[in-house]
Amino acid sequence: MYPPELQDSLDKLEASRDFRRTQPLERITPEAKDALLRAYHPDYQAGAMGIIKIGANAGESAPVELVNLLHGNSRINLDDIDLTQPDFVTDVLVVGSGGAGLTAALSAHDSGARVLIATKLRNGDSNTIMATGIAAPTGEKDSPSAHYLDTMGGSNFTATPELVKALVTDGPEIIAWFEALGVRFDKDDNGDFKLGAAGGYSRRRIHSCGDFTGLDIMRVLKDEIHKRGIHVLEFAPAVELILDDEAHCAGAILYDYDRDCTITVQAKAVILTTGGIGRLHLRGAPTTNHYGATADGLVIAYRAGAKLLHQDSIQYHPTGVVYPNAFFGQLVSERCRGSGGQLVNCHGERFVYELETRDVVASSIIKACAQGDGIETASGHVGVWLDTVTIREEDRWKLQNLHKRFLAQDIDIWQKPLLIYPTQHYQNGGVLIDPHGRTTIPNLYAAGELAGGIHGRNRLAANSLLDIFVFGKRAGTHATQTLSHTQSLTLDHLREYANRLNDANAESGVLSPALLPEYRKR
Repeated sequence: MYPPELQDSLDKLEASRDFRRTQPLERITPEAKDALLRAYHPDYQAGAMGIIKIGANAGESAPVELVNLLHGNSRINLDDIDLTQPDFVTDVLVVGSGGAGLTAALSAHDSGARVLIATKLRNGDSNTIMATGIAAPTGEKDSPSAHYLDTMGGSNFTATPELVKALVTDGPEIIAWFEALGVRFDKDDNGDFKLGAAGGYSRRRIHSCGDFTGLDIMRVLKDEIHKRGIHVLEFAPAVELILDDEAHCAGAILYDYDRDCTITVQAKAVILTTGGIGRLHLRGAPTTNHYGATADGLVIAYRAGAKLLHQDSIQYHPTGVVYPNAFFGQLVSERCRGSGGQLVNCHGERFVYELETRDVVASSIIKACAQGDGIETASGHVGVWLDTVTIREEDRWKLQNLHKRFLAQDIDIWQKPLLIYPTQHYQNGGVLIDPHGRTTIPNLYAAGELAGGIHGRNRLAANSLLDIFVFGKRAGTHATQTLSHTQSLTLDHLREYANRLNDANAESGVLSPALLPEYRKR
């Protein structure tokens, strides 16, 4: 139930609906797109970025919240760490237990390696469980080439071509693998996939399991981890990486939340799958992200010498909830716009083609609100309408969970629109990798949202759920094929990093990685 102060705008929206159903909208030109992003995308706003002063990306920009962590002090006392008696010795250490981590662990195990998973929270707690679709070129008129062109174009041609090639080439194989494991993708009466549309795509290629796609996939992956007896250390985040005397990655230092102590793990290869940056709440933005998304992998990889790519590029999902307050910042699936939902300002007018790329749609919404065309709530938040009433009836079954969530707040999305505004959603950049998931540090791999280059500076919908499995699988397989004995273990790189921070007068005074978001100051 919407409050009375929103009724005038609701009336205008409802009065314009019949006209809007047939209203054509022009696509944005490249020149207008560039101007729009520079004027309204949060990445370009004054004060959003700081300069990294030391390390592989010294002199480059990154969100100020991330720079503070990169310039932070280690959480461990180096003199207290005994590397001569590690607590665990394994072939492959996987850090993180979202889709990328579990896939990497299964791939490494099936290739014959001893595998240990260490995760910050419970096994499977991740952004993956919230995903609603996975893109892959399996349609009759689709192809990896078409998927490649869409992905490159959606990134404004900033994505790394060889990574995009790997992504789209492996896509159909990933879908087939999940089907064999028991994932229940939506199909029609003929047994063909029911494929959805999304912004930036020239084909319908979004595979789904209702709107519980990520949750269903994670159910299957967790079962496979259990069946293989792969050991999982829960509530044990990685706080530093261990190198050997040849500067190859040789393990990690974990923090045991239960016992309040450190755990040392010696490994022949480490695969980082720690996710993104959302819970740093850049510039105070709301986020769709899971509680553990605090950029931990970026920090420990960078301190060990890894190079980052596009670390200054953050994706804001166009449709985050503004009202009711209980749902503030939560994701409203792109499926709504792909199925006919329309974006409408306070005057009842459509103002952007809903299936432009996410950076364009998000910036257009921010522009509308900045120019006084938004709708303000009693709590002071401003947004625009996402008219869900215009969603095609044959597509509504895909949004059952969304419908039920809002019914609990007395809002029937088939009768009333949703009030939305962009919300921090995805870390476009990350640790630089090659098509095997290798970073610039030998024996260190990265997969999932932590990795950079796959999506360039703008990700298309549902490519993230594909990328975590493609590169998780590739990293797990390649790490196992190249295992070698580690040399003498060392943490000297941490001493050197601390000295360089001091020499550059760059210490931020915070402890990093952050591990958990800090809300007591908010």
